[in-house]
Amino acid sequence: MTGARCISKENLNTTGFSYTLSLINGRYKMPILYTLMEFDTVRFNEMQRYIGLSYKTLSTNLKELETDGLIHREEYPQIPPRVEYTLTEKGKSLIPILDQMCEWGDVHRDE
Repeated sequence: MTGARCISKENLNTTGFSYTLSLINGRYKMPILYTLMEFDTVRFNEMQRYIGLSYKTLSTNLKELETDGLIHREEYPQIPPRVEYTLTEKGKSLIPILDQMCEWGDVHRDE
């Protein structure tokens, strides 16, 4: 076979798959992205109740997603403080992938 790739000359860490996984890897990042996909703009406490996470776990994951450019954090200077999260354009570009995961789950859930 000509043009066949040889695994001994490849490295998973240099693939687009690996990069994507590095951004969404973790137990709660996908549920957070799904929540923002479904509800557009979500406040911290709403998301915490919806997903069922501790304050620290949600806060840590949100900070990582923000650092990676997938979500935007908007803080409003009022009392009590109000913080809202939305997907960035980079985050929105994951919507087709999330939609396909939802469709796959709907098809295979009852098997």
